[in-house]
Amino acid sequence: MKTATLPSLRVAPELRKAAEAVLQEGETLSSFVEESVRRQVEFRYAQQAFIARGLASAEAARKSGNHVPAGEVLAKLEKRLDRARKAKPKRSVRAK
Repeated sequence: MKTATLPSLRVAPELRKAAEAVLQEGETLSSFVEESVRRQVEFRYAQQAFIARGLASAEAARKSGNHVPAGEVLAKLEKRLDRARKAKPKRSVRAK
């Protein structure tokens, strides 16, 4: 497999110094950048898959009729919160 290069990038001197400061023994700045890019790519793929699953789940819920709109859920939660606030005993304030 042939390798490819990533574009070089300009960064503030402070960022370069910070990156160099956290390198582990035997690690190069190039390997650090490569690993950072690799992790970010993996994260983005996972994030896209998560969003796709959520959208598919929402669509399936709508189609099944078991869907409750977010506004209804929030309204019910707001009522529960109001009841809890009213039921909460008030603490007395003591003079020092």
